[in-house]
Formats: sequence, C-alpha cells, structure tokens
Amino acid sequence: MTTKGLGKLVPVVLAGGSGTRFWPRSRKSRAKQVLALSGGEATMIQETVERLLPVAPVTDFLVITNKLLAETIAGQLPEVPATHIICEPVARNTAPACALAAMIVERTSPETVLGVFPSDAVVVDQKRFADVIRAGVQVASAGANIVVLGAPPTRPETGYGYIYQGDDTAFAGVTIPTRRVQRFTEKPQIDRAIEFVADGNYAWNAGIFLWSARTLCDAIREHSPAMVAPLERIAAAFGTPEFDAIFAAEYPTVENISIDYAVLEPRSAKGAAGNIYCLPADFGWNDLGSWAALHEHRMSQGGSHGHANIVESGHSLHLDAFGNYVYAPGKTVALLGVSDLIVVETEDAILITTRAQSQNVGRVVSELTKSGHTKLV
Repeated sequence: MTTKGLGKLVPVVLAGGSGTRFWPRSRKSRAKQVLALSGGEATMIQETVERLLPVAPVTDFLVITNKLLAETIAGQLPEVPATHIICEPVARNTAPACALAAMIVERTSPETVLGVFPSDAVVVDQKRFADVIRAGVQVASAGANIVVLGAPPTRPETGYGYIYQGDDTAFAGVTIPTRRVQRFTEKPQIDRAIEFVADGNYAWNAGIFLWSARTLCDAIREHSPAMVAPLERIAAAFGTPEFDAIFAAEYPTVENISIDYAVLEPRSAKGAAGNIYCLPADFGWNDLGSWAALHEHRMSQGGSHGHANIVESGHSLHLDAFGNYVYAPGKTVALLGVSDLIVVETEDAILITTRAQSQNVGRVVSELTKSGHTKLV
C-alpha cells in the first residue's frame, strides 16, 4: 500500500472476530462477517464496504482479519487490493489493529483521517450514514480530535458500551449535532442501563471511530507506550518481503486490549482536553451481536411471518407461536405453542435457546472447545 495521494478518509474495516454468538452458522473459518445474515444476498463485510464507497474509494480501504478468513474475504471483496488485506498472526483485540493501521498511514500521510468500522454491523439509512461519516471526517480534521459515533438507545441493553455526552460543540461547516464526550461505561448492569436510558444523555457505543493517523498514533504513544516499538517495526516493514516474518515475530508481544480501554477511556478522563466528540449514529444502526439482535433487525425490516416470527426455511406454519427465530433452510418448520425461541440448524449442529439467552451462545463454543469437539467450532 502506498499512502501518498490518499483521500481524506482511509476506512479500516475490522474483520478478525470469530462471531461465537452466531454459532452454529458462524465458525472460525466462516465467522459472521462473511455470512449473509441481514436478509439480503450480500455478506456482512460486503455490506460494510458498500456503504462506505460514497465516502472513500475502495482502493484506500484497509481490512484487518486473520489467516482463517483472509482467503474468503479476498474472494468477497475482489476490488480491495490484496496487499490491503492484513492478516494478524494472532488475535490482539482492537487497539493493536487500529494502531497498526494508523502507523502504516502516518509514515507518509499523517493528516489523513482513519475511520474504524466493524465488519459485522447493519445500517438502515445509507445516506444518513454517509452524511454523518463526512461530518466526522471534518471534525477529526479540525485538530487533534477523536470522533466516536453513538447510537440512540432503544432499551436498557447490557451488552453494549455507553457514551455519556455533554455540551453541544460547533465546528465550522458541520451541521450534524456534535457533543463533547464526558465518559465511557462498558457493559453496565441492568439497573445502571435503565438509568442511562432514562437520563437521555447516553448513547450506545457503535464501535465506529474517526481520527487522523497522527492523532491516534500520538494517543497510543501517550496511553499505551509499550505497544509502540513493536508496531512501528511492523509498520516500517509493510510492503516489503520481510513484512510477514516481522509481523509474526512482533505482533504476539503486543498487549491484547481494546481501543476503548487503551485510548478512549484514559483520554476521556482528561475532560475537555481529551478532545473526544460524539456524533449520532441515528441511521438505523444494529451491531447484530446475537441471534436476538438479528431477530430484532429482521422485524424492523418487515421480515416477520406473522406473530413476530422470523423463519428462514422452505415452508413454515405458525400455530399459537410468537417471537421466534428459526433458521432451517430447505426444511418445513412447524411452530406450535412456543414463544421467544432461537432455533438454528446447520448440516452438523442444531442450536436451541431463547432470545433472552442468545447473548450467551459463546458458552456453547467454549464447552465444545474444552471437550475436544474442535471440528464444530
């Protein structure tokens, strides 16, 4: 990758997760970002790239993933240059991934804005999304500013992080509401989540961030200095024959930590000096973090077969059944007297749980791994 001549925005698409909460459809070698989950034919990562094309050329994208998914992702995103699909030798959470991308770009284009985007979220209003991202690029370019996107909460969700927003802040040419961030709170207990929603000043952390390459690198140097030297060595080798070997040697030494803990929380503790601003993710955002979240999204898109049942099958009957999600392609499914179930059938496994328990499906993957059933994960 050459960063000379880049546009205002380099999208960094994070695609290394294993998606354990979407087992049994999601496996290590076909994690949820390479599956078509939201109702169309496109996969999650294809939808992510498509919605970003109005704000950045596909040749400027960076995709950070792992070796198990790289070939599949390259096949699904043929227009992304092969050298821009970066394969982590080991999983190290979001801070090292974001910092490495920033250090690669900083070497030749430090003022370029990097946008960090999860590869497994859905967006309903594509135009509004593009407008908010353009505004975020303007704010991130107006100094050493960090921009986060916060979705208006619709329920006291305990599986999301929350952003507490303070006063409105005006930036020249920016018409999207912009508020200074006061603090971040990770996945609160239900009583606090209820308080947050009632307060009116909290937003869900959508996991979308914008900052110049220099701003993020400086923040990493300030708050996570131990990871700087190995990441700089990797970035210096990018595009050379030695890159893979240096990446494999250096990356495992880097701390396994999220960007929220490594940069955003310590920076927000500085108050106004932290220069963190929140723009609204008011474009129908859903991170599809569980089967229940997928049910909710499909309901919002009018995919119900009646009585709030979402059934992906050859044929289905619904008798005194309500609020279920069933995936059993090619089968006839009869729902009789059941409510709020999740049933997912694949060639080699069946998941049966409730919508309320779907956040915990990762426990199944953990137990299968412990018991040696690695072919199922």
